[in-house]
Amino acid sequence: MNQPRPSGAAPSPHRERLRAGPLSAVLDGGDLRSIRLGGVEYIRRLHVAVRDRDWGTVPASISGRSVESDGRSFAVSFLAEHREGPIDFSWRGSIRGGPDGTITYRMEGEARSTFLRNRIGLCVLHPIVRCAGLPCRVETTAGAVIDGRFPQRIAPHQPFRDIRAIAHEADTGVWVEVRLEGEAFEMEDQRNWTDASFKTYGTPLDLPFPVEVARGTRVEQSATIRLVEPPADPPSWRSVVAAPGRRLPPIGLGIGDPGRAWSPREAARLRALNPGHLRVDLHPSRPGLGETLARTWGQATALGGVPLEVALFLSDAAEAELVELGRAVATARPGIARWLVFHVSEKATGERWVRLARPHLERMTPGVPIGSGSDAYFAELNRGYPPVPPVDFVCYSINPQVHASDDASVVETLEAQPWTVRGARALPGSPPAVVSPITLRPRFNPNATGGVAPDQPPGVLPDSVDPRQRSLLGAAWTLGSIAALAGRGDDPSPLALTYFEAVGWRGVMEREDGPPLPDRFPSRPGEVFPMYHVLADIGEFAGGECLAVQSGGDRGVAALALADGDRLRVLVANLDAEPRAVRVLGLGASAEVRRLDESNAEEAMRSPEAFRASRGDEVETGGGTLPLVLAPYALARIDTARPRGPGGDR
Repeated sequence: MNQPRPSGAAPSPHRERLRAGPLSAVLDGGDLRSIRLGGVEYIRRLHVAVRDRDWGTVPASISGRSVESDGRSFAVSFLAEHREGPIDFSWRGSIRGGPDGTITYRMEGEARSTFLRNRIGLCVLHPIVRCAGLPCRVETTAGAVIDGRFPQRIAPHQPFRDIRAIAHEADTGVWVEVRLEGEAFEMEDQRNWTDASFKTYGTPLDLPFPVEVARGTRVEQSATIRLVEPPADPPSWRSVVAAPGRRLPPIGLGIGDPGRAWSPREAARLRALNPGHLRVDLHPSRPGLGETLARTWGQATALGGVPLEVALFLSDAAEAELVELGRAVATARPGIARWLVFHVSEKATGERWVRLARPHLERMTPGVPIGSGSDAYFAELNRGYPPVPPVDFVCYSINPQVHASDDASVVETLEAQPWTVRGARALPGSPPAVVSPITLRPRFNPNATGGVAPDQPPGVLPDSVDPRQRSLLGAAWTLGSIAALAGRGDDPSPLALTYFEAVGWRGVMEREDGPPLPDRFPSRPGEVFPMYHVLADIGEFAGGECLAVQSGGDRGVAALALADGDRLRVLVANLDAEPRAVRVLGLGASAEVRRLDESNAEEAMRSPEAFRASRGDEVETGGGTLPLVLAPYALARIDTARPRGPGGDR
């Protein structure tokens, strides 16, 4: 039996809650996470990173961990070993927390081989929600003290450099200082890659990299966290469905391999998602352009004529390629939702290529929006934005694993996603954003320094594939992403969103013939993944309203409210590996509640039609309020009548 695990990933190292006087923290392997005062998070994570020459993160194996704790203080020690390819680096970690709220994290490491690295050392993550736009004090290595603020808009470059210590003020008036030793540190705005934090790290980026680390090289660093001001009371979580609403943006899928035809059952299941579009990547410099476009349009036609989102990758021979594309479009006559114009050799597409492509594309498909930006991350768009006149929108991709891959870090990225849409609107001309594609793993490494990537060893999952694609965590993250990007009433709405691929281990369902590596990706042939049901629940309200949802408390719950006439649907997801209690306000007098969790996920994956046809539990809401207890990474769909009056007016 392939019963899906709650997270779909390997079990995390043992997590322990610790206290240092008024501070609480979670020890996760060798990392210290969620450092809180009175329930309010001030430091998201303190950890050591080893990054290879291509910015790949080399994971640590933790052994010999010892924890002593008396409820007011703690002492932790362990050995961490990073081994991958030529890299062999180990370090001893020591973390001590005192009853006065001081926490000191030390690492003493040694290279056991000679290798190239881009970074080795401590990283401190400050949470966005408690820091963005708020005051901070930075002490430089020369002892100067600078009064500043964390960026409100996404900063394309380092907001602070030459950091010895940084203290920040949260909205409760609490100041927390982090003092660093052993390296020159600077800060980057990780919202550029949809990580929900500001990261302070060692080895400034203006120094050459990669750097050779000789065998025997020692690395010693430390970070000390201390409190400067008193605590505040924490909020409690709730969800309030509010009005007015706005149009739900089109949500589409990547077409994946255009050379593989979908089976009738695959096509029927995809059609049930009511996708807004299908993304296809076209490279006119490669042979078979006309055949690829015709085949892709045939697949879209099988879903009822879903329009194509065409990502067009031009080379330096763009003029001839556009002429060839025009012939292919005239022959296939596809429906086009929008054009995304890229250059194969540029991280952010230059204005030249957009100006060259626009008249050709306008003749082929009059009135179809034409945009550009980056096929990589928001960082590339933010640092190399083309002038507005040639584009109708800007575009970039999102994935939650640019810097870390553990479950908690993946979930934390949801907090940063809406900042990228705000950041796009803040660019000159206030262009709308198309976020395409949104994937669980990086599709490629835009910042590799090692040349062409080596072939994948036999029996190893491709870097772009994550077993959590078929997990409840993957489904909860998908709901959280759509809620973050489309469901926030105070944020600009994206023009369109594209998620994953249609079929296969990067998609929303498995192929009829199963995965290529069933031992590594244990899916059943033809099953749908839990995220399929999230997209189906949302697809039933395509073109409807997306209502603002006000929530309070921690970030462990995602909620999305959709309306169509008198119907109201609220989707709620637990983003945690622990059960979580939730209250949803603003509902009708009664509701139908259907859950997707460990108890029924396997059946929902094997028989999606039966699961979707089944009715949920009928409940009375008690004045429009519904309490729920959600299992780890569980989802709940709440269908009710749209209330009228305060909070329910249309």
